Amino acid sequence: MRYLCVYKAGTTHTNAPPSQREMAEMGKLIEDMTRAGVLLGTGGCRPSENAVRLEIQSGKVSTSTGPLPELSEHISGYCLMQVKSKPEAIEWGKRFLSVVQHGRSELFELEEFPPPAA
Repeated sequence: MRYLCVYKAGTTHTNAPPSQREMAEMGKLIEDMTRAGVLLGTGGCRPSENAVRLEIQSGKVSTSTGPLPELSEHISGYCLMQVKSKPEAIEWGKRFLSVVQHGRSELFELEEFPPPAA
């Protein structure tokens, strides 16, 4: 099972860089996830000033560029993981939140689509 975990720091979080302790704890978590064969990819998202929103309405696509107003909904980072069960994904998500100490994470089970036939 593959899960996408998105992290939203929320509006109360500052843009201050992580402390040495936070960096060490996050490094340990990433190392543990890699060793367990769970981590497929991880990263952070740049602030909403760099974002582009695409919307379609009545067949017409519109674009707007950041900053996007919904800062509390801004995805601050993500983690792609492969686990054996939903409870395992939840445990890794809880462990992540215990490192960052603020915000929220949302886990989405991913649907795998087969590649098109040649």
